[in-house]
Amino acid sequence: MNSNFVDYIKIHCRSGKGGAGSMHFLRAKYVPKGGPDGGDGGRGGHVILKGNRNLWTLLHLRYTRHVAAEDGTGGKGQGKTGSFGKDVTIEVPLGTLAKDTETGEVLAEITEHDQEIILLEGGRGGQGNIHFKSSTNQTPRYAQPGEPAREAFVVMELKILADVGLVGFPNAGKSTLLSVLSAAKPEIADYPFTTLVPNLGMVPYRDQQSFVMADIPGIIEGAHEGKGLGHRFLRHIERNSVLLFLIPVDSDDVAHEYEVLLNELKMFNPELLDKQRILAVTKCDMADEQMLDELKDELPDMPYAMISSHTQMGLVQLKDLLWKTLNQNLFD
Repeated sequence: MNSNFVDYIKIHCRSGKGGAGSMHFLRAKYVPKGGPDGGDGGRGGHVILKGNRNLWTLLHLRYTRHVAAEDGTGGKGQGKTGSFGKDVTIEVPLGTLAKDTETGEVLAEITEHDQEIILLEGGRGGQGNIHFKSSTNQTPRYAQPGEPAREAFVVMELKILADVGLVGFPNAGKSTLLSVLSAAKPEIADYPFTTLVPNLGMVPYRDQQSFVMADIPGIIEGAHEGKGLGHRFLRHIERNSVLLFLIPVDSDDVAHEYEVLLNELKMFNPELLDKQRILAVTKCDMADEQMLDELKDELPDMPYAMISSHTQMGLVQLKDLLWKTLNQNLFD
């Protein structure tokens, strides 16, 4: 898929190896048999992950296959330490997770601007022979080698940081709602899976306040098993503060559809059920008042709004409900 949104990359990373300690003895005109004066080797460069709030995707790393920090240089005579290897810094958007592909270990999680985490430490420099002099060994003829470099294949996964994540089957009206509430311009069409990548929108609220809404590819039954867009989509929901479930008014059974969506989230990650949830019944311009009143009795027991993105029915109430939920500690 040709897209400017890249949320998964794999890079081979290598830190720098440490410089070797020096085995050196002081030699001067009037000191023919000076003692050891070999300096330490320099530390190898680190591979560092750094958060950048101005990045929204991993696109800039798409063609990066290898990243390597500099090696440290060896120590020298007169106790001189070798120079440190230059660190290499990889800038990533907030919400990026780095994992070791072999072990699955999470190496770093970036959530703040300018946050820095060392992915792979550079090797320490070896000690020079100046450190090994003793009363019984006045002329140590050895020094430590530097520590080797560390290397690993690292997977970077982006999990979008948004206040509100839209959850619904394909064609539930998520893209349309986002385009109406914000300045985002997602692709919209009347067929499933129009949205193949997440879209972010800044939703303006009262008193020049705002919150971030993410339109995420539509879920289908079996998504937790990787069907459809599967895990790629579900990964982004983990970082949303509030989940807004969108179900069209013409659904055969709104309550059942909600349970199916909820079950997909539960099967993927049970912790998702701890998030605040709101239901929005969409496309309500297609129903009359009597039908809407009857439907209200069948809805799950949760905060809800009846909306239409086309006529903007109920959108003010929906934004109020979302804002109150996002800031509920302020209202308690």
